[in-house]
Amino acid sequence: PRGGRKQASNMARYIFQRLVQGVVVLLAVSFICFLIFRFTGDPVLMLAGKYATQQEREQVRVAYGLDKPFYVQYANFLGNAVQGNFGKSYVSQVDALDTILERFPATFELALSAIAISFIIGVSLGVVVSLRPGSALSRVIMAGSLGGISVPTFLMGIIWVMIFAVYLEWLPPFGRGDTVQIGPWRTGFLTVDGLKHLVMPALTLSGYQLAVLLRLTRAGMREVLGEEYIKTAWAKGLSPFKVIVKHALRNVLIPVVTIAGLSFGELIAFSIVTESIFQWPGMGSLLLVSIFETDHPVIVTYIMLAAFIILAINILVDLLYGWLNPKIQYD
Repeated sequence: PRGGRKQASNMARYIFQRLVQGVVVLLAVSFICFLIFRFTGDPVLMLAGKYATQQEREQVRVAYGLDKPFYVQYANFLGNAVQGNFGKSYVSQVDALDTILERFPATFELALSAIAISFIIGVSLGVVVSLRPGSALSRVIMAGSLGGISVPTFLMGIIWVMIFAVYLEWLPPFGRGDTVQIGPWRTGFLTVDGLKHLVMPALTLSGYQLAVLLRLTRAGMREVLGEEYIKTAWAKGLSPFKVIVKHALRNVLIPVVTIAGLSFGELIAFSIVTESIFQWPGMGSLLLVSIFETDHPVIVTYIMLAAFIILAINILVDLLYGWLNPKIQYD
């Protein structure tokens, strides 16, 4: 019991340290974003219109607080951000955070589907290849994984469209399809049409991560299968499932889970190319439009939200280590 309390105390201290580090990172990200966009065009020209007079432009500048010094604008931004207020879009005049959160379910479901495909298939194939490294099937799988790493995402998306939408006509080429509203969340998981629209974007987005997880699992399994405790497990007559999954794979999963967690955060935050190819109504396509329109509030809010999501996922992944390996101490 005393050891358990000590471990719980260490875990609480570790979580607190990570939260403090996360706050520092978010402050740094917000400052860099504000500093960059301060010198990337004058939003007053967009807000007032290109035919506005100088007096009208000055009125807009004062109304949005753009006449104040940089540090005052930044302090105001932080004060509002703590309250969940990131300002209004310069283009739509709608709350920037609400605009992004409206697109979040589409991006999250796409990223979740992609990382599930990557993890399940990648780890499974990695185990298969590690058990029979010299077989013809293993060579084919490894060659395919090399293609998954080498082929660009946009080209893979075009290939899927040509095969499944143009030639076979099995799947729709773009859009999200039918969705169902459940409270504030709009999901496509509960409709057949939504699932059909999800298949190709998810396959496209999962290609690179699947190949990485496959090769990482294969390397770890080949190393672990030669350890003495695995040989002892075989000698005891344990079933292949227990030896491979419970003893070998569980010890390999720590680096795999780390990469999967980092990849999941990246898929949520940076699926711009895939969303553009398939016209997926997610956060990535919104960011692209906002960059073209110099919509600073939406861009800054997007980057802040992406940084928060990635930090939160990293903390969750660190906590998973203790479940995968109880010997890990949170010092």
